[in-house]
Amino acid sequence: MCGRTSCHLPRDVLTRACAYQDRQGQQRLPEWRHPDKYCPSYNNSPQSNSPVLLSRMHFEKSADSSERVIAPMRWGLVPSWFKEGDPSKLQFNTSNCRSDTIMEKPSFKSGSIGAAYSPEDWEKVWDNWRPLTMAGIFDCWEPPEGGDCLYSYTIITVDSCKGLNDIHHRMPAILDGEEAVSKWLDFGKISTQEALKLIHPTENVIFHPVSHVVNNSRNNTPECLIPVDLLIKKELKASGSSQKMLQWLATKSPKKENPETSQKAESDVPQWSSQFLQKSPFPTKRGSAKLLEQWLKKEKEEEPVAKRPHSQ
Repeated sequence: MCGRTSCHLPRDVLTRACAYQDRQGQQRLPEWRHPDKYCPSYNNSPQSNSPVLLSRMHFEKSADSSERVIAPMRWGLVPSWFKEGDPSKLQFNTSNCRSDTIMEKPSFKSGSIGAAYSPEDWEKVWDNWRPLTMAGIFDCWEPPEGGDCLYSYTIITVDSCKGLNDIHHRMPAILDGEEAVSKWLDFGKISTQEALKLIHPTENVIFHPVSHVVNNSRNNTPECLIPVDLLIKKELKASGSSQKMLQWLATKSPKKENPETSQKAESDVPQWSSQFLQKSPFPTKRGSAKLLEQWLKKEKEEEPVAKRPHSQ
């Protein structure tokens, strides 16, 4: 369902957008893990890296579970029990996870709780639109033959709200507000069953249509996010190959004959006469059965009397 996201903010700006209050009520900024792996993008697709906000306690067991970190992760969860040496050989799609089967499918049973992107905005720290906060789960996969661990995540989906139902029957599970984000991330104080109660459709979303440019994951420009008017028909432009074909037809197509030249060439051809073949008064048109029939009829009417049978 969810196949494209966008997070094009510079790293320092994204950090401020993720400002939060810890358990003591102090305003803080999350720390980064592997910040070099973060690449701002207008067009994130599955298998690309995206920033994930999660509890620091996942990496440091002695840390307070209310403290947060941002970690770039691969979109498309690779479960820790996957035995192949290449994550791309995973035979099923794990970029999304249905909320009603999250506790049943083995792919997601070992996942830890996290949130994709960032939570609430704060005065003097972040005074712009707050990024969309989607709930997800993540896992850590270790290659069987050794090597760096791979952190990956999946986005949880729910039934669409009324506003989005005409577009798709599923939507991301959005954590609406700082309180919901805090409960979802703080797995040290909040049980899994209580956290799952936060997963439900919400109408608190604003959306707009975008162009087909976003369909190609290699397109990474602001045009991927610009609203488009569906009522305005875009003028069709010929592709590069079509333009070459049109140019070829314009230069290589047979030239039309000059009428004067054609008449002169025709006059040079010897004209033969015959008592049996006479020129038809009807205009001749090649490939016309109707004109041929008229010509034969005319010849029959003008046939010499001597050739007609006498009647007694």
